[in-house]
Amino acid sequence: MFIAMNRFKVKPGSETAFIEMWRQRESFLDEVPGFESFHLLQGEAFDEYTLFSTHVCWQSRASFDNWVKSDAFKKAHAGAGQSRDFYAGPPRLELFDAVL
Repeated sequence: MFIAMNRFKVKPGSETAFIEMWRQRESFLDEVPGFESFHLLQGEAFDEYTLFSTHVCWQSRASFDNWVKSDAFKKAHAGAGQSRDFYAGPPRLELFDAVL
């Protein structure tokens, strides 16, 4: 298994709108072979931001790489810049190979 996570620092007061944006977003993940699951996680709230993370499980690194190169990826990220007001900094991509 391979896991791709994006961490987001969301401005205080924008949490509900951020969650709703993800709830309504069409990800097209299910169009790509190797996709297993997606979760939006809400973490700790600080004075400056609330931590969120997307957690996407793939069968392999190759499956993830194919997603990034796919038309589905382009469609899913077409309007990504429209939600910049939510963020207290850029997203941070973290990639993991499952070892156990």
